[in-house]
This record gives sequence, structure tokens and C-alpha cells, in this order.
Amino acid sequence: MHPTRRSRTAVGVLLTLTLTGTALVAGTTATATAAPAPKPYVLSGGVSSPVYSYADAIRETVWVIAPDFDGDGEKDKIAADIVRPRELDATGVDVPVVMDASPYYTSLCRGNESECKTFDAAGNLDKFPLFYDNYFVPRGYAYVAADVAGTSRSTGCVDTGGKSDIGSIKAVVEWLNGNAEAVDAAGNPVEADWSTGKTGMIGKSYDGTIANGVAATGVKGLETIVPVSAISSWYDYSRSQGLPYSWNYSSGLASRVDDNRTQPQDCSATYQRMNDEDADETGEHNAFWDERNYRDSVELSAEKVKASVFIYHGLQDTNVKTRHFSTWWDALGKAGVTRKMWLSRVGHVDPFDIDRDEWVRTLHRWFDHELMGIRNTILLEPRVKVETAPNHWVDSYTWPVRLTTTTLRPQADGALARPVERATASWVNSPSQRENAAVAEGENPNRLLYATTPLLTDARMSGSMVAKLRVTTQVPTGQVGVMLVDYGEAERVLTTGDGASTTTTETCVGASTAADDACYFTMARNVGTTPLQVLGRGWARLDGAGTHDVTVTLDPDDALVKKGHRLGVVVVAAANGRVRNVDTTASTYTLDLAKSSFVLPGLALPHPNWASGWGWLPKRSELAPQQGLPATLDETD
Repeated sequence: MHPTRRSRTAVGVLLTLTLTGTALVAGTTATATAAPAPKPYVLSGGVSSPVYSYADAIRETVWVIAPDFDGDGEKDKIAADIVRPRELDATGVDVPVVMDASPYYTSLCRGNESECKTFDAAGNLDKFPLFYDNYFVPRGYAYVAADVAGTSRSTGCVDTGGKSDIGSIKAVVEWLNGNAEAVDAAGNPVEADWSTGKTGMIGKSYDGTIANGVAATGVKGLETIVPVSAISSWYDYSRSQGLPYSWNYSSGLASRVDDNRTQPQDCSATYQRMNDEDADETGEHNAFWDERNYRDSVELSAEKVKASVFIYHGLQDTNVKTRHFSTWWDALGKAGVTRKMWLSRVGHVDPFDIDRDEWVRTLHRWFDHELMGIRNTILLEPRVKVETAPNHWVDSYTWPVRLTTTTLRPQADGALARPVERATASWVNSPSQRENAAVAEGENPNRLLYATTPLLTDARMSGSMVAKLRVTTQVPTGQVGVMLVDYGEAERVLTTGDGASTTTTETCVGASTAADDACYFTMARNVGTTPLQVLGRGWARLDGAGTHDVTVTLDPDDALVKKGHRLGVVVVAAANGRVRNVDTTASTYTLDLAKSSFVLPGLALPHPNWASGWGWLPKRSELAPQQGLPATLDETD
């Protein structure tokens, strides 16, 4: 037996004596059962109900003591603004925490209406941006709005997803769980003796990214996260397979969010270090990016995540691209993490704005289950909810829907057979060419286009296409881009305005005060008829003149492709406006057709014998190529 372990029998006796409190009194045995801890919620209709006063709630600020991440010799102090039910504090009932940690609270501010933190004369926060405080505090939760190190009222320096960003908020979670120190404005120690130690983090974009990173540390007390349109690897946010989306982005964003901080501090050394280490010139994935990789890096990974994860992402998000949710979802699944996910057809838009009623109901039940311990069916319901067409939602228990894998091979002559003779196709790089020109039908010497003939029935494309290419270049540093396109007129969610526009309708969700109301304008989908839709994009850097075998993984999508439409693949070099051009010349690129293929996962078709669900891909003859837009269906498994 291991010296530190007790036998099962011994442990059982110890637990019995401890939990039942057995004692001998006058020759008899009395058993005293400890009373259950009082609950912070009042159930109504199976959910926590709004029975506590928001107006009278306790509002306070503490500064959590974090390590010296910026190296100035002083421990960083992280401002955490708190609002919690006064009634429960008076009775000594502990409450769980909903937290949105952000670098934006006094710079870019939060939400569709750009709400900033505002403070009363005593320095306490009287306006909490977003609706979380208004909605959840009356239901028995505390709400914490924490400022990432180097922003607003926190000391330290921002490092854009690195150790300071993540470590500063991890310290707040630890304080809420009784494992860190904090002080008030006067420097007096403060304990979170009102907290159950259970925290749920939520946030959109950078805020949700912080939640991903903190979860990847495996910190105790973080029970769940709800990342909305969030980054899972900053390398993938900043570049695509070695091609940068912009130069010195990390330092630029860091300096932007410390503009309105109340603790002036010189962070120029931090920003310079970021520029020196980001490897923009080579595009390599080095230690700088490994520090900012939450999926599978040395110190942070999905395998360390103890929290459950509820992901929301827009399938047309070109800011935080869809590979962030898909790779995170996959890594979490392999690690056995409890997961749930919503995917909509909009872009970088919060579900609170575009699908408010159902989102708030679902989020409420999720937090009730994960933080309050309220029994409901949230984990028994379909795990994934996807909007495959405007306002058309499909439920499933897995993602992507991958019933088939189809390999399409480009053909010079439009034949359906496997290629048996070597053929090539060339195009001329156009550094100024934009995506809309590259994907348009018709003659274009600055791209290659291959497509199927019209589909015989509706199909669902779910997941990421993988392009395996053999490309020859003439330049020392080149690039190749691939786009998957749905050709055919249909009503779609447009890309303008991230697919949504603010309406004149305002709805209220929660309690309000004179300084902080719970009313926000809704958003509506921008829907219109278009001749095509890009379903995936991917780019890769090509170092060295000559022939390259390169695999380009496209950003995933999940969309309904209508009967009569054609699926097309566009191959380009430069993609002005999408990725930075490392080849700015009119050089020639050549594609070896026999050594190139396009693998589409999850192209599922309704089976005629099924009332619902998804069937198999059509036979080869059903996807015969059309002259001028050649492709072959090579394999189906």
C-alpha cells in the first residue's frame, strides 16, 4: 500500500465519524447531522428568481495582489469592482460569482453601446457595463468586473494575452476562492468571506479570451467559462500559417488599452520586448506565441481545464476567426471537458444583442447549474446549436457534423477519373486584388477557380476544408491563399456590419438604478440575396523559390448549400485586405493538379428515406464537373 493512502475501510470509518458526529452520552449513541448550508437562491419555475434588491446591493472595490509581471519591483494590484446582494451578506449566506475580466472598461468600453465604468464620489463603481450585474445579482449571485493588469485602475502592464494578462485575472479567481490576498483603497486586507469560492467567467472577444486563458491554467475555483467570439491562440489571431494579418499587433493593442488608465506607468519596455519577440518578419511560432497559446502550450492547455465551457461564436466572424472556436472545441473534447456551443451566422456580434431572449434564458440556466448547483436539464439537451441559414437553427450532440469526407481534385480537362497525366495551371499574383474580385466568376488571370456542377439536393457543409497543394513560386518569399465558395443565389446573412444592425427597439433584462439601467437596444440580422458566399479561407507562407508541398487548413463554417448551387475552390497568392502581402510582385505561381486536392469534411445530404437527419454524399456521377469550372469527386468514405 502507498504510504500516503488509507484503505477504503479506514476512510469510510473516518468519514462516518466526521460527518455524523457520533458521540457517547450516558451509554447511548446520538447522531447529529450537520445542517445543510443555506442556499443563496430562491427557486421559481426551476431557476433562481430575482428576489434581492439591486439598488441596495453592496458595491465595493478591492485590489488583488498579483505577482510582479512587469518586472518593476512592485507586485501588481488588480482592481476588482464588486456588486453583491446585501440581504445575503447580512445573513451570512455565501454567493457564487459571475465575472467579466476586461482590458477595455475605460478605453474602448464594452458592448454594442460602448458602456464604460463610471464611479461615484467615494470611488465605488456605480455603473457596471453590460447586463450581467443587473440580471444576476437579484438572483443571488455576486458580479465582479475586473481590470486586467495595466488597464483602468490596475497597476502593471498589458502583454496582450501573455502571463500578465492571464496571471493577473487568475489571481482574482484565487482571491475569490480564498487563495490570494487583496486590499481596499486604504490598504487594509480584505477577504472574500462572502464567496462560495465558485466563479464563472464570461466575456466577448478579448474578455472571453482572458476566460479561455485563465481556464487553461487549471486554477481552482473557476467552475465554468462562457467565451463569446474568443481567441484560443494569439498566433492564429495574428497570422495564418506564417502570414501576418498586421505588423506589431500585440504591442499596438497593449498600448491602446492602457490609454485611459488611472495609474500612470511607463510600459514602453514591455511593448518593445513584444515587438522584439513577435517574429513578424519570419512568421514563426516561437516561445512568444507559445505563451499565448491556450490550447496546447507548455504551461497552458485544454488538458488543464477544470471548468466547463459554453462557447458562442459567429460563423462569419472575420475578426476572431472561426478556427479559434473549432480548435478549442476539439481540444476540450479530447481532454474530456464538459462542453456546450452555439454557432450563429453573424460575425463578431454578442448573442445578447442578436438573440437576446433565448440567450439570456440559456445562460441563466447554465450558471444556475454550474455555479448554484441547481438541478436542471441543461447538460442533457443537445450540446450544439447551429444557425446553418438565416434564422434556421439545427441541434446536434457533436460538431462538426462529419458523416463523409470528400476529396475533390482539380482537373484541366474536366474529366471525372483520377488524374493519370501530369498537368499544371498557372496564375499571376496581383498584390492589389481583393477577395471580391478573386472569387467572382468569369475570366481572371490572377487566380484559379474550380467548381462542381449544380448539387442535386440541399447539402450541409460542416467543418474545415483542407487544401493539399503543390505550388511552384519564382520569389524568395511567396504566399498562397485558398477560399471555399458557395456559388448560387440565395438569401443569406450579409457580411456588412458583421451581419447585424442596431434597431430602435430597446428591451430590459434585469433591475436598474438611476446610474445603471438594464435596458439595451436589440440588433437584427442583415439579410439579403447574394450570388455567392465564402465558406472558408486560409493562407500560408512559402519560404524560398521553387516547389512547395503545403497544406492549408481553412477557417471552418457550417452552412446549408442549396440544391442547384456549386461548390467552388479559389486559389490565389496575394489577398489584399485579408492578409499582409509578403510577395508584392507580379510573379507567376504554378499549381500541380495531379499533386493537389481539396478535402471537404461533413458535406452531408438529406437521405430520401429519412424524415430528418443527414445522409451520405451523392455518387460521383451526381457531381460531374462543368466545363470551365472543373473538379472531380475522387473519394468518399
